[in-house]
Order: sequence, then C-alpha cells, then structure tokens
Amino acid sequence: MTTTTLAVLVPLLPFLGAAAGLLLGRTAPGFVRPLAVLPSLVSLALAVVVAVRQGGDQAVDAATELTPTGSVPIELALHIDGFAALVAVLVGVVASCVQIYSTGYLRDDPRYPSYAALVSLFTSAMLLVVYSGDLMVLLVGWEIMGICSYFLVGHYWETPEARAASLKAFLVTKLGDIPFLIGLFALAADASSFRIRTVLGTVASGGLDHPTLIALLLLAGVAGKSAQFPLHTWLPDAMAGPTPVSALIHAATMVAAGVYFIARLLPVFAASSAALLVLAVMAAVTMAGSALAALAQDDIKRVLAYSTIGQLGYMTGALAVGDRGAAVFHLLSHGAFKALLFLAAGVIIHAAGTNSLAAMSRMKDLRARVPDAYWTMTVALLALAAIPPFSGFFSKEAVLGAAEHAATGHAEDIPGAAGWIVLVAGLVTALLTAAYAMRLWLLAFRGHGAEAPDHGRQPLAMNAVLWVLAVPSLAFGLTTGLLPDWFDGRELTPTLTTSVLGTGVALVGGIVTYGAWRHTTALAARVPLGAVAAHPEGDAGLVEAEAIASHAPAYGDVASAPDPADPGRLLLGPLHRHAAVGFHLDTVYAALFVRPVQAGATLVRFLDREVVDTYVRGAGALPRLLGAAVRRAQTGNVQTYVSALLAGTVVLAVAALLVATAGA
Repeated sequence: MTTTTLAVLVPLLPFLGAAAGLLLGRTAPGFVRPLAVLPSLVSLALAVVVAVRQGGDQAVDAATELTPTGSVPIELALHIDGFAALVAVLVGVVASCVQIYSTGYLRDDPRYPSYAALVSLFTSAMLLVVYSGDLMVLLVGWEIMGICSYFLVGHYWETPEARAASLKAFLVTKLGDIPFLIGLFALAADASSFRIRTVLGTVASGGLDHPTLIALLLLAGVAGKSAQFPLHTWLPDAMAGPTPVSALIHAATMVAAGVYFIARLLPVFAASSAALLVLAVMAAVTMAGSALAALAQDDIKRVLAYSTIGQLGYMTGALAVGDRGAAVFHLLSHGAFKALLFLAAGVIIHAAGTNSLAAMSRMKDLRARVPDAYWTMTVALLALAAIPPFSGFFSKEAVLGAAEHAATGHAEDIPGAAGWIVLVAGLVTALLTAAYAMRLWLLAFRGHGAEAPDHGRQPLAMNAVLWVLAVPSLAFGLTTGLLPDWFDGRELTPTLTTSVLGTGVALVGGIVTYGAWRHTTALAARVPLGAVAAHPEGDAGLVEAEAIASHAPAYGDVASAPDPADPGRLLLGPLHRHAAVGFHLDTVYAALFVRPVQAGATLVRFLDREVVDTYVRGAGALPRLLGAAVRRAQTGNVQTYVSALLAGTVVLAVAALLVATAGA
C-alpha cells in the first residue's frame, strides 16, 4: 500500500470500530472488547509505518476536492510532516493503552459498549485533526472531539457532578469555538483556500491582510480546547468522568489538539508580534496559576488536571517564542507520563473501590497494596518534575532553552519580552511542579489518612499498561538525538544554563515540600485527631493545638477532616483556600456571565408571560365577548325578533325625520 492509503486507514479504522461497537454492543456483547482494542492497535501499527516512511523529512501531501463550493474549495487533504507523524503515533499508543486498561477498569460497567465506541470515535477524530491538510476537515474532527468529551465526561450521568461537568466542558469549549470558526473563515478569505499548505504559502508571501485579528480569534478556540487561561476552568471539573477518559483527554486528544493546531499554523501567529505576546502572557498565567492550584488540591485527579493545564502552558510558551519543535517534543513527552499518572491514579481508585476515595487526605501508605502503581507513578512524577534523566527533563529544558534563546534576542522576529515572560514563568512553574509532585507522592504513598477497604489485586491489563507507559516516561528524552528530522532538523539538546536553573529550582521545590511534610507530620503526631474541628471556610491550618486556635475551629467530622500532615497548607499559607478553588475564577464567571444571562432570561420570561401573552389573551377575549353578546340576542322567540324589528324601524324613521328637519 502507498503511504497515502495507509494514512487514510489510520483514522478510519477506529471510526469503523466505533460504528461496529455501537451496532453490536447489545446484540453481540462478546465482540465489544475486540472491537475496542484491535482497531486501535492496528491503527497504531499503521501510524508507525507512516512515520517510518515519512521519515520526518519531506511532507506527504495528497488532496481531492470534497465538493464544489463556488468560492473557497473544501478538500479531503492529507498533510503529514514529522510533527504529524509523531503525534499520530502518540495518539495511537495512548488510545490503545486506554482501551486495554478500560477492559479491566470498566469490566462490570453496563455502559461499557457505548463507552468503548465513544473512545474509538474520540481517537478517530483526533487522528483526523492530526493528518488533515484542510482546515474545514480539521474542524470536523475538532468538533467531534467536543461532543465525545461531553458524553464521556458525563459517563456517570447518575451523579450531578458528572452531568454538570459534561455540560460545563461542552459550553466552555464552544465559547472558544465561536471566534475560532470566525478566525478560520477570515484566514481562508485572505488565503482564498482552506488548504493548510496554501495558507502557509500565503503567510510566507505576506498575503495575510489581518494577521493579528486572525491569530487572536484562533487563540480563543485554542484556549478553550487546550484549557488555557481564561478558558481552562472546565478541565478540573471533567475529572468526574472515568479515569481512563481523563488519561485520554489529558495525554493525547482534546487538549493536545489546540497546541498541535498552533504548531501546524505557527507562521500565522508569528506574523503578528502582538499575538505572540498575548500567547506568552496566556502561557505564563496558565503555568503559574495552575501550579499553585495543583499544590492546594486534595483530590488526586484534580491535582493531575491542574498539572496538565500547567504543562500545556509550557507548550504554548514554546510556541510563543517561535519554537514548535520544543512544543511538540514536550507534547509527546507529556503525553506518555501524564497518561501513566492518570492510569496509575485509576489503579489507586480501583483498589479503594470507588471514585469518591480519590482524596489524598484519606490515603494511608498504599505502597504495599498497589506496588505496580507505586513504582510506575514514581517514574511518572519524576518525569513531571523534570528530574534528569527522565523524559520530562529533556522536553521541559527544550522549552526553557527556547525561551532563553528568544529572551537574549537570538530568535528572529520573536519579541524579546515574550522570551523573558516564558522563561521566568517557566522557572517558577518548575519549582511549583516539583513541589506538588512531591506532595502527591508523599500523601498518596506515605499518607496517614484512614485505611480504605481492600478490594483485591487489580486486573493484569491495568498493571501491564502502566509498565508499558513507564518505558517512554523514562527513556523517551534520550531518543531525541535519533529523531532530529522529525523536529525541523533540531536535536533539542538541553542547554547548560537552563538545565542548571531548571533542575536546581525543581530540587529546591521537592526538598522544601518534603521538609514541610516532615514538619507537619511531627506536629500532627503530637495532637489528637479529635482535636480537629469544622472550619466554615474549609481551611484547617496547622493541627497543633495553638495553630488550631489561631487558624481555624476544628472539624466536627474527623473522617472528613483534611490530612493534618498536608505540606501544601503550610507552603501556601493564607493563599491555600483561594488556590483550592481555582482562585475563584468560576465565581467571577458566574457574576460576569451566568447571573446576567439568568437575569436576562428571567426578564424575557416575564415579558413573554405578562406583556406578550396579555395582548394575545386580549385579542382572543374581544371576539369571545362579542360572540357572547350576539349569542344572548339569539333567544328563538319570534315575538322578540318582531319587536326588535319594529323598534329598529321606529329609530330609523325618527333619525330620518331629524335629518330632514335639520336640512330644511
């Protein structure tokens, strides 16, 4: 087969698997698991073949016109460069691991057939985005992912949290998609084509008439899809869905689509210095804010969700300084270790028997009960904290190196301010990332919470997937020297300055957090747990008797009290309660948007019922009254009719006489 044919099959196979799974889910349940796993595995194998044939050098291009439009044509087009080839492999790896893992994680779920089919459709949509060479076809995959996320996040629709989270994810991402769609039309109008290759040629020749406006409109869609400030609030709430779905969304689909889109169309954004500065500021706020929020979360999945937001900030930061190689490198590295983190968290949740026990404050020394999750999550957390030689070190240092390069004025056409913004925010975030990674490891595996019931050993499929993903989490960074062609010819080797700074601040963050944990653990050991009482704002402060008196009343329900040995509370101090709720951004949105819309809806309902309906009711009442009056006159008595006729005749005669007299 030709490379083009193989590339077409890569997104097509998961789509066919999804269709077959939906059709046969009820009638032939024995085929559900094979239809979920095999198409993803075959698609992964074909994606690897396509990547090998493409070689990272010459892009593979093919196109056929979808339908005549009379103006800007829409084409079924493929555009596979080195980035597309590698990202497709990542999507295939993570999707296959998630499908295999889900066979154990959701083995007793009655809605597993629809779940597996939606995961396959999700995978197919992301692969369509990756390989598409036409912006309108890319938009199809973009929107299919949005609807798939709605259904998958709301998989446990019986719970109000899942229903609210799925609706929030859909609405927030759609809020960004509206300007995104306008930006696509404006871009196509300037380039006279939706074809990505043509668009990039127009940019190279200076043919864009409104580069800043187009770039900012497109950034709104990217902010929604890739959960960047200020449209990131949907992602932490999306943790209400099944844990394998979280791994898929955070590692290889949905949130990766926005970063990949900018990387694919980076010349469009680079044509505007203002757009790059906006992107740099957005990345900086996202990185630092999400890292602070992660340090304050108690739910293990919400920690990882805010971690994803921050790591995506690193990627958009690399794009803001014009280095798409560093951005895609971190996208690939992050995809491996973040999938591992979520799936390992799923093993912990599975061991506890319920998703409600994901609170780290309630975990107690899980090392012996989940050894596979313990060792593999340790590897993934070291990669997340960018500790050498784990993969996250190489990819994060590539981002910091690109920022330093731009900050010192060595990046052509890139504002130096953008480089400094990304570099400083990246170093601060590296410190905070190591801090919350260490905190998660300590609370999850060395915590002092309540002992959860033991639900036995996890299925082999779940544990096996963890070890598969541990390999790239550990070793992927070492392969960058072997893949320069796939990264625009760059080897992306760490630079000395950023390596020392980045690793140094990460070590400081981890060591300080460990010291804070030791301190709070020692204090907690000296105070009875029953001394902790309820705090109306949920901040227990330190658990020493004097600290309880000065910081907060005690928790009335000891079982629901937070871990008194939580170092995050000590490190953040009074900032903790604000960081724990995402710095009240949802409250701000409720005040600025939700309540005004609700007030407007109430006003419209009042006007409709009390004003419009009044006129409608009045218009119907008048004929009804006239009809009633006429009906009363119809008595059926002939004498009455004759009397009325005579009376009328007399009235008319008198009137005629009066008129004649007045005329004379």
